[in-house]
Amino acid sequence: MKTIFVACSLFFFVAIAAQEKTKIPVEVKASFAKQFSGVKNIRWGKEDKNFEVDFLQGDKKMSALFDASGKLKETEESISKNELPSDVIPYFNQHYKNITIKETAKITKSDGEINFEIGTKGKDILFNASGSFIKEVKD
Repeated sequence: MKTIFVACSLFFFVAIAAQEKTKIPVEVKASFAKQFSGVKNIRWGKEDKNFEVDFLQGDKKMSALFDASGKLKETEESISKNELPSDVIPYFNQHYKNITIKETAKITKSDGEINFEIGTKGKDILFNASGSFIKEVKD
């Protein structure tokens, strides 16, 4: 009986701690609501010091990254491989042989800069708007 009590207490503590870690500031939620309407399947998380929200807008899988004050830092929109700049897939095929593409996305930063991303198992490969390789980032 004592073991069950300890296990339940530990579970309760972990559940409360996890909930506290993902507490989203009011300013962030308000900024999101103001900038994105008609969205569904909203899921919040944290990315470093920023807050990331994944959602569906229409039939598009999207995410947005906000700082703690509610300023939008970037948006990410899922796209098809055909929507990538023409140089991206040949570069990927040459440098990442036998690697499966899991997802592709268009990233728009708050200053208007556009990047493209290919997501694979364990890493994201980033390209600029013209299709030139920028860098590889581990997940």
